[in-house]
Amino acid sequence: MTTEQRVFLAVVLMAAVLILSQMIPLTRDAQAPPQAPVPSVSTPTPAPAPTPAPAPNAAVPTAPLMPSPAAASERRPPQRLARVTTPLYDASISSEGGKLQELTLKYRGEKPMIITGELGPSGLVMSREGGATAQVVPMELSAETVTVGAGQPPQELVLDGTLEGLRVREVLTFRSDAYTIEIRLRVENATAATQRVAIAFPWSTRQAWHATPEKFAGQHPIEIVWESSEGRVHRIESLCDVPKISAEGPWIALDSKFYAAALLPKNSEFRLVAQAEDKKVCEAKNEPNPIGRATIAIQAAADLAPRQAWDGGLLVYAGPKEYERLRALGLQGTLNFGSFLIPQSWTGGQPVLPMAWLAVPILLLMEWVYRHVGNYGLAIILLTVVSKVLFYPLTVKSMRSMKAMQALQPQINALRNKHKSDPTRLQKETMELYREHKVNPVGGCLPMLAQVPVFYALYLALDNAADLQGAPFLCFGHLPSWVPGLGEAAVWICDLAAHDPTYILPVFMGVTMFVQQRMTPVGGDPRQAKMMLIMPFFFTWMFFSLASGLVLYWTVSNVLQILQQWYMDRSKARPPRGAAA
Repeated sequence: MTTEQRVFLAVVLMAAVLILSQMIPLTRDAQAPPQAPVPSVSTPTPAPAPTPAPAPNAAVPTAPLMPSPAAASERRPPQRLARVTTPLYDASISSEGGKLQELTLKYRGEKPMIITGELGPSGLVMSREGGATAQVVPMELSAETVTVGAGQPPQELVLDGTLEGLRVREVLTFRSDAYTIEIRLRVENATAATQRVAIAFPWSTRQAWHATPEKFAGQHPIEIVWESSEGRVHRIESLCDVPKISAEGPWIALDSKFYAAALLPKNSEFRLVAQAEDKKVCEAKNEPNPIGRATIAIQAAADLAPRQAWDGGLLVYAGPKEYERLRALGLQGTLNFGSFLIPQSWTGGQPVLPMAWLAVPILLLMEWVYRHVGNYGLAIILLTVVSKVLFYPLTVKSMRSMKAMQALQPQINALRNKHKSDPTRLQKETMELYREHKVNPVGGCLPMLAQVPVFYALYLALDNAADLQGAPFLCFGHLPSWVPGLGEAAVWICDLAAHDPTYILPVFMGVTMFVQQRMTPVGGDPRQAKMMLIMPFFFTWMFFSLASGLVLYWTVSNVLQILQQWYMDRSKARPPRGAAA
């Protein structure tokens, strides 16, 4: 789970406690000492997070994933670059193994996916006999520019090279409508002796990003994710704690919140590999530039007789985590919707009560609404309205039950005072009071708790929506650059994936929460109700740093709740038709 998901999980639990706190005095009355347990939402005691294990009988390849400095310093032809331009990204392909020297997505602005030398692929890496020296294959490029216009057919770039008697050909295919690069590889043994060759396509990143000096607008990988051949998605949530992994499966990825860099092998010979260099660099927080690497790769080994060739292929995806694009490639497992109330880190990476069952339909519905209204802010508002309409009967039932409990509170307090020294009598008369007025002590809470999973799924859908990046709601431009301390700040919400720079929306959310709390019927000890008034201030402070789209959803939900409560109060206060004035 991401940090924001954990924060919201805490919010859900606190909201549940807020709801259930209304029941505590009532339950205490109905079940005098020894006190009856109060229904509550609780989380299991966290166990140490298990480390994802490699697949059974999966030996970790001995061939190195990264080229050694000695091999890199040998006499080699000068590096050449081919410039690739498509409607979705710009890239530079190096003659050194066909690696991506640069890759900038044209997605909600320019989003670089590579920092040369610190984040990105190494290209085709090979070693003989599983030896200790891995080398990037030097190659010749068939062209210096490749342009794929919108609607044009795919274009290819061919790279040819030799390495220690091996002839290598790499064909890269670029498409105008996809963030993928298809790679077809052919390795031929041009010698008179059989050769065993290890082939790898690595993609590396820093193990620690805490000391990043530059502002990097692209991907900061935060975890390694892969799918095993059994269809289970595994996650390593800390790049500082990556065991050596070798497994069979359809893909492996370096994952961040909105972007993924994934390798998808097309040959059964390829294995998914991951490893880290040095855990100590993650602990050296004062080090200016940690150099430790975490690396994912797909790797294969082949025994080539003289004149024999080996053919392989893979797909590279480096792009936004839009659900439809990911699903088309089978990469939807990179979206981490987590589990309801149970972090996956407690269950070995496997979701229990997975929220994807609810969050994915909500995400698709938001996309459908957006296609019709053309504004993600409006789509979020309409989505929130739909959820409130669907749960209106439960909300009405909950409010009526809380009103009934509030009306009984004076009588309950009188019973308390009357039977202070006789708990059994207090319990009996309290239950008789409930039966006489046909009131369920938990009737106000259970309908509200039934809505929590859906509202949590709404939050997760918005939290994982890469589409909200750079998406405006009510954007009135930016302040002039000469305004002290606020130059170039957005006015008002120009990016639903970023926090509100003016803080107007979270403050308004806090106001609506306060009004909602004052209007909601509260039973129990009045002192508890007063203590709960601090919650709007706490929530407001917490929402200052959350994405505007999430705050908008929460604010609209509060406003609708206030309108529902006002309507019910007004209907109850209105005299029946035909009654005397």
